Amino acid sequence: MSSYEIVFKLTLACILGGLIGLERESLNRPAGLRTYTLVCVGSALAMIVSLDMYYAYYHTVNADPGRIAAQVVSGIGFLGAGTIMREGATVRGLTTAAGLWVVACIGLAVGAGLYLPAVATTLLILFVLIYFVRFEQRFTGLREYKGLVLVVEDRPGQVGIIGSILGEMGVSIKNIQLNRMEKDDELEIELLLSLPGSVTIGEVMEELAGARGIKSVDRLN
Repeated sequence: MSSYEIVFKLTLACILGGLIGLERESLNRPAGLRTYTLVCVGSALAMIVSLDMYYAYYHTVNADPGRIAAQVVSGIGFLGAGTIMREGATVRGLTTAAGLWVVACIGLAVGAGLYLPAVATTLLILFVLIYFVRFEQRFTGLREYKGLVLVVEDRPGQVGIIGSILGEMGVSIKNIQLNRMEKDDELEIELLLSLPGSVTIGEVMEELAGARGIKSVDRLN
């Protein structure tokens, strides 16, 4: 394998990984432009090294050209696990973790000289990440999960008032936690809400803030 071919492979891996990472970066995901680019280039280099060692020693030893590269697929799982976070009853970061795994595979394809499959996969992944969100919201009724913290008056029927407001807006309560405040007449309520595509969290907060007995409404960080 010539030096020019190696440089071309690494450069192509850098571009393809960067394209997908740029989309993740624009959404402020845990892994963005630099992470995706590094994973893709590193995977390509692992495949290049694996093939180069095979070509250098296959005459004398029984070498496996995919042994080093195979460890990338399993090893990338540790990096992907770091992007997955649990927020209440929901889990976030799975798409980012899956993207890292796919980017690693793209890098391996580039390192193996499979340029067309690598480019085609990159375009397909970008299409999925950019346009499938709109498709889900329009055709499958995808619901978004948001957390809120409410400080309310501690009196009978207060939770029922909140539930009625949310029900009229088509918002479902997926998880609820009540905490006693220092003041005896106040109660803190943490809500994990499932929002339909037509309702924003700002609209929900505005409706709740105007309800009787609710003193404050804040986003759950």
